[in-house]
Amino acid sequence: MISHLHVKDFAIIDEMDVDFHTGLNIITGETGAGKSIIIEAVSLALGSRADTAFVRSGKDKAVIELIVEDCSPQAAELLAENDIAAEDDQVIIRREISAAGKSICRVNNQIVSVSFLNALCKKLADIHGQYDHQSLLDPELHITFLDLYNSAEILPVKALTEKFYLEYKKLTLELNRLVSNAADNQRKQDFMTFELNEIDSARLSPGEDTALEEDILSLQNSEKIYGNLSNAYDAIYGDSPSVLQALSRVQNQLQEIASYSRPVNDLLSDFDDAYYKLEDISQEIRNIREHITFSPEQLDSAISRMNQIDKLKLKYGGSIEKIVSYRAQLEKDLAQIENIDEAKERLSHDLSVCEEQLKLASERLSALRKTSAAELQTKIKEQLHELSFNNSEFEIGMTENPAGYTANGTDLAEFLISTNRGEPLKPLSKIASGGEMSRIMLAFKKVIGDYDDIPTMIFDEIDTGISGIAASVVGKKLKEIARNHQIICITHLPQITACGSHNYKIVKHSDERATYTTVVPLSREEKIQEVARLLGGLNITESTLKSAEELIEASAFE
Repeated sequence: MISHLHVKDFAIIDEMDVDFHTGLNIITGETGAGKSIIIEAVSLALGSRADTAFVRSGKDKAVIELIVEDCSPQAAELLAENDIAAEDDQVIIRREISAAGKSICRVNNQIVSVSFLNALCKKLADIHGQYDHQSLLDPELHITFLDLYNSAEILPVKALTEKFYLEYKKLTLELNRLVSNAADNQRKQDFMTFELNEIDSARLSPGEDTALEEDILSLQNSEKIYGNLSNAYDAIYGDSPSVLQALSRVQNQLQEIASYSRPVNDLLSDFDDAYYKLEDISQEIRNIREHITFSPEQLDSAISRMNQIDKLKLKYGGSIEKIVSYRAQLEKDLAQIENIDEAKERLSHDLSVCEEQLKLASERLSALRKTSAAELQTKIKEQLHELSFNNSEFEIGMTENPAGYTANGTDLAEFLISTNRGEPLKPLSKIASGGEMSRIMLAFKKVIGDYDDIPTMIFDEIDTGISGIAASVVGKKLKEIARNHQIICITHLPQITACGSHNYKIVKHSDERATYTTVVPLSREEKIQEVARLLGGLNITESTLKSAEELIEASAFE
């Protein structure tokens, strides 16, 4: 609900703060006091188009700020999707309009677009009157109203219909893709078969390219490798003087004195290990040398094999592992092409079964909606007659969607009304005035209740063209709806004013420099005075005051 409104430098408002409450908030004021300006300010905060004409004369910018508490789940979800934090379920909306024409929107101190603000505020409040925040005027939402009326039966079938539709759409796309690709399948099959054969004929082994690189490097440098190994072997084990011969003499010298000295004896043991290790190394060098080959044919073969692998890498992924993975996908794709007829038959069968399920679900959904439409239509008519639409006709037009199956079934719904006898039924948006729309929305809210989850309703011009008993009925309806919604209503009728849970008065005054408008909350005594003013005008008598008090007390028991 809207808990606070702050307005600064907007039209004839210098600066104003007003706290709103749950229940029925009634705003009154003398003609010309600026009641419509309040609605304009709230409308701008809720995302309507900015107009620099609203910036107070001589000021740089106008500021409107709304504090909304306990926002609806849909609003909270939208905020979360856009990473906007709502502390303690509180949302602060700030709209600034500069005299230069710029408009800035903030939600919880985060700058947002007007389109986002508009989308968010449609989940927070409905403004009914001469402004454009009217969900009832959008034909696309009419079927939503209808579904909500009998939600217990309709919504499960609607969810099932959506499930079958999504599956139907998926299968249709798959089958269409399969059929549309049929002409290219032969060309693709030939090309993929060629690629598969090319990869298979290479008989690749994981790690083969690494081993080949080592072989090629060895073969290309085999002469140098052989020469260096030979020199190393000769130095260690070759003709005198060799390293091992010199070490053997050292070994003999140490052995002669090992029995005289423990350190020398320990050293001799380490020396023996080194000597025998060096012998082993010399034998390993000889073995490696004996296996060195100088075969040009072997080098050419290795290079040729490496070139073959490199070409395949270049074509199919850059590594043997990726080539193998590509080959597996080729095999899978070829199998699909080769089994296309079987796949088409399977998809066609699945699509036929799904379409039958979708058809049955859509027909069931349509039947429930028609039953719901008949009941809702009757109840709305009753409410409209109570709200002084005595000669009105109301009908929920149900037609088949020309698009065929949709996630929402096959139905279109539109609310049609005639407010005068003999006039044809027409869409709401083409026939109802602001005041009539407000009363029509009252009729819907009375019947549908809390289903739309919009916590706040703001009514302007709701009393246009009514008085007396009709005004009392409107006041009673407002009170009933205010049990589950916050309502902010501007009125000039005493019967509606008397029903307010919280009453406010718009006051305008002037000084030598300018005119100012503000809103003040009324105490019970001030509320009696205001109802008396609306009953008797400027001439307020004891009798008028008593009538006002009786009207307030009577409304409290309705």
